[in-house]
Amino acid sequence: MVEVIGVRFKKVGKIYYFDPTGFEINKDDYVIVETARGVEFGKVVLAKKQVDEGDVVLPLKKVIRLATEKDKHVVIENKENAKEAYATCEKKIKDHKLDMNLVDVEYTFDRNKVIFYFTADGRVDFRELVKDLAAVFKTRIELRQIGVRDEAKLLGGIGPCGRMLCCSTFLGDFEPVSIKMAKDQNLSLNPTKISGLCGRLMCCLKYENDEYEQAKRELPDLGQKITTPLGRGRVVGLNILERMIRVDIKELERIVDYTLDELIEAGVLTTS
Repeated sequence: MVEVIGVRFKKVGKIYYFDPTGFEINKDDYVIVETARGVEFGKVVLAKKQVDEGDVVLPLKKVIRLATEKDKHVVIENKENAKEAYATCEKKIKDHKLDMNLVDVEYTFDRNKVIFYFTADGRVDFRELVKDLAAVFKTRIELRQIGVRDEAKLLGGIGPCGRMLCCSTFLGDFEPVSIKMAKDQNLSLNPTKISGLCGRLMCCLKYENDEYEQAKRELPDLGQKITTPLGRGRVVGLNILERMIRVDIKELERIVDYTLDELIEAGVLTTS
């Protein structure tokens, strides 16, 4: 077992494990840590805990120190400078007539690097742009192409449900979402109904997917013939979340609703 703390560098970013190195660190504290891209300022979202060595990549980066008020002012100053860098980069993109859309700009805490996030339909030759930006900012420049889902996460917004986007409020990682999930949930396959602001399938299709998959394993299929307490019938309707089965019993000329539990307890739910 190894002792770790969990740190986030963005409001809804991934959680990274670090070695607390003997510091008394609590949840919601701010720390200065060493990362692959340099010294960074982050928020502790997981207090000290023990995890299996197999769950982390060793050796862990160490916490350099607890953040001070001066460090917090540096972060604020970096954000202000990033706004100016955004305007400068946008002008340079127009000057070079590049087919790319600047999304966000970020300074690393130690100001050793400026990262420009952008979207584009294809590959972009931005070598001359990087030279221009390096001449202006006198530091390392990184241009990082991101996808439309990452763009929505960075910019935020309000989804079709009327709530703030999940990706910009609590989703740390994007999980794969498929059209099959929409089909399994009997949703309209109209792209405008099941797509988010990013134009991709909505992340929330994943939330109830496991429940629907479990229900599909337990419930009969539409059109299937089953045995009920009132005789044989054909399944003509399903309420998956409530585990309700609507059965057309031809001999009685009746349509009867049963819960899955009722049919199981009666010992009559057999399929053919």
